[in-house]
Amino acid sequence: MMTEPAMISLTVFSFLMTMLLILLRPRGLNEAVPAVFGAVLVLFSGSVTLADLGQIGTTISGAAITIMATIVMAIVLESFGFFQWAAEGLAARARGSGIRLFWYVNLICFLMTLFFNNDGSILITTPILLILLKRLGLKNHHKIPYLLSGALIATASSAPIGVSNIVNLIALKIVGMDLYMHTLMMFVPSMLGLLFLVALLFLYYRERLPAKLPHRAPYFHGPGHHPLQHPADVTALRDRDRFMQRILLFVFLVRCSLFLASYLAIPIDLVAVLGSVLLLLWRWWALKIPPKDMLRKTPWHIFVFAFGMYVIIYGLNNIGLTQLLVTTFEPWVQDSLLSASFVMGGLTTLMSLMFNNHPALMIGTMTLTGMELDPLTLKTAYLAAVIGSDLGALLLPIGTLASLIWLGILKENKVNLPWKEYVKVTFATIPPAMLFTLFLLAYWIEWVYGSVVP
Repeated sequence: MMTEPAMISLTVFSFLMTMLLILLRPRGLNEAVPAVFGAVLVLFSGSVTLADLGQIGTTISGAAITIMATIVMAIVLESFGFFQWAAEGLAARARGSGIRLFWYVNLICFLMTLFFNNDGSILITTPILLILLKRLGLKNHHKIPYLLSGALIATASSAPIGVSNIVNLIALKIVGMDLYMHTLMMFVPSMLGLLFLVALLFLYYRERLPAKLPHRAPYFHGPGHHPLQHPADVTALRDRDRFMQRILLFVFLVRCSLFLASYLAIPIDLVAVLGSVLLLLWRWWALKIPPKDMLRKTPWHIFVFAFGMYVIIYGLNNIGLTQLLVTTFEPWVQDSLLSASFVMGGLTTLMSLMFNNHPALMIGTMTLTGMELDPLTLKTAYLAAVIGSDLGALLLPIGTLASLIWLGILKENKVNLPWKEYVKVTFATIPPAMLFTLFLLAYWIEWVYGSVVP
């Protein structure tokens, strides 16, 4: 058995080493590898026992299954050509206006996160936008406003509903809050905050947006060709549009059913899996593609990453990190709903900028469960922590895994975006948007609390 100082030192070292490898990702290292290695070291240190692993598995399994089922749906939609169709549609609706295109780009990035999740939205929309902007004839410096604003909105859009981010779902489990209540309390203030953010981004970039696009949007002829793409005549085009609209309606109904399931105390992971299975069967019937390709395409490492990271955070909790945070911040959080909102939003933002938003929100949520807070203050402080990890974390590219993925995609496609330019944009737009959202959160909850919040 390790001595207490050795246990603490090895646990802290495991966390710091894991975060460094995740941020740097040498040779394209999958983020699950350092998470597992760090978790093994934490187990070796003794700060997490084998008996704790069952509790950890129970906490993260539902969230991981829900997110993986959502990603399966995204992969199936890619087979249908849904995302290319959506990109063509937004470009057509822009009608040659670069300004109108800006708003449609941010709309599709928001919807992709709302229907799927933030990391998936980045992976889906960024390659499509790169192809679209290139074929519209835009130069690199004209592409940046669309790409950067879209990435910021895609990542921040996981705040309105907890199901759009795996760490939000895990944190919901920790704090004992259901998806329905999260959305009821969070949707209005975070949506207004997102509108404020996109308005700030538009004001920042309005001089760089081309009034008229050089070319109209063509159809995509890139990789991923399948029978439902590139219709040859008007009738086929209309058939494809109707088919895609039915698919969109199905996905929308599946997302709505998650909230109904939460309200009825039905496990949302079961509903998410059922939705993805039905969509797989639909694809099998329409395109004659059997579901076996999902075994290869599904990112199973997400479950491994989530489990490993939670083991490490559990170890930090057991060596007293969260107790230190409880002692420091509990008086401020208890002061008022507005104070709880600003303190936890600010704390989670700072932790996200130091070591990424995934562990930051987990640590913040564990800290809240250690405070003696009334139910309303606990919920408010938790939702403020979500805002900090989803919105405040965007101040620096290292704040979110989605931002790092996005920068990697840009680099692969030879689109140069220096950190200096990224930071100039985010420091001008993120702080006011976050403060605005945290302020609205406190007063929105205070307004509805009497009749809605238990």
